[in-house]
Amino acid sequence: MEDKFSQRLYALVKAISPGRVASYGQLALMLGHPRGARITGWAMARCQDPSIPCHRVVKGDGTLAPEDAFGIPGLQRQLLQAEGVSFLPDGRVDMAACRWPGPPPQNAD
Repeated sequence: MEDKFSQRLYALVKAISPGRVASYGQLALMLGHPRGARITGWAMARCQDPSIPCHRVVKGDGTLAPEDAFGIPGLQRQLLQAEGVSFLPDGRVDMAACRWPGPPPQNAD
C-alpha cells in the first residue's frame, strides 16, 4: 500500500509534460518537503505503476538515474530523447531548457 506522500508524488509525476523533466528536489519542494529529495528518490524507486513516467525525474544537475534503475542500460536516456529532451555534452539533461515549471495554478473561484 502506498503512503500519502507517494500517492501525491506519483500524481505530480503524471503531470510532467512529455519533453520536460523534474528533479527529485523540485518535486519534494512542490509537495511541501523542501529537503525531501532522498525520500522522493526512494518513492520513485518503489514505483511499479507503468502509467507513471518515472523516466522524467532526474537529479537536480540533470544526471540520470543509475543504469540499473530502469532494467535496461540507457533506457531512461532513450525515452527522454524520444520525447525531445536535450542533453548537454557531458550526458546530463539540459535542465535550463527542459525543466518542468510545475502544474498550472489551480483556480480559486
